Amino acid sequence: MTAPGSNLSKTNVVDFLMLITIPNVLSAADAAQARAKLEAADWVDGKVTAGYQAQKVKENQQLPEGSPLAVELGDAVLKSLARSPVFMSAALPLRVFPPMFNRYAGGGRFGSHVDTAIRQVVTTAQRIRTDVSATLFLTPPEEYDGGELIVEDSYGEHSVKLPAGHMVLYPATSLHRVEPVTRGARISSFFWIQSMIRSDSDRTMLFDMDQAIQKLAVELPGSPVGVQLTGVYHNLLRRWAEL
Repeated sequence: MTAPGSNLSKTNVVDFLMLITIPNVLSAADAAQARAKLEAADWVDGKVTAGYQAQKVKENQQLPEGSPLAVELGDAVLKSLARSPVFMSAALPLRVFPPMFNRYAGGGRFGSHVDTAIRQVVTTAQRIRTDVSATLFLTPPEEYDGGELIVEDSYGEHSVKLPAGHMVLYPATSLHRVEPVTRGARISSFFWIQSMIRSDSDRTMLFDMDQAIQKLAVELPGSPVGVQLTGVYHNLLRRWAEL
């Protein structure tokens, strides 16, 4: 299944299986500005943050973790996410790993892998459980060939290639890969979220319920059914949340 930019004009959220696309985390102009800074950056081999198995299949470049530019751009991403009700509803974040940045070009790829379960923030030594993975696309899709994010689940493979400034969330437990970039360069931000809700299925159920409650509030404002469903939502959140 592909999540092309044309679909996003019809809805603010594209939810297919366990993948959730969030448009306009950054505006096109902000994404272009970030990309310009990154194009002039000093990149390092992406294998520096890969685990033993991932090192065998990872062929990309990466902005050094904790570098001034990574911190500057990462803070901008986090501020935008804090203003996104969809991100908050979908991820139910407890902790967010500082956004990192990578570049694929000249056949660069990342073969099938599962993200490391626990990541340590180099600047604070804080450990974060990686429940949700995020990829924020910074390069317009027409500027490069290949580079699709392929996420696998029991229903098959799902291909994601989004407009600049758009982001996709998917379970960090998923087997996924990045297809080779055969023309141009694909620059993205990537990071992980430790959710208050550890279970992918429970988190998805809460997201679906929250979206239904919001839709009901628009279509039937003041309905007692909406109040009742909101109570159920918060009681489930209270039961499942880890703080």
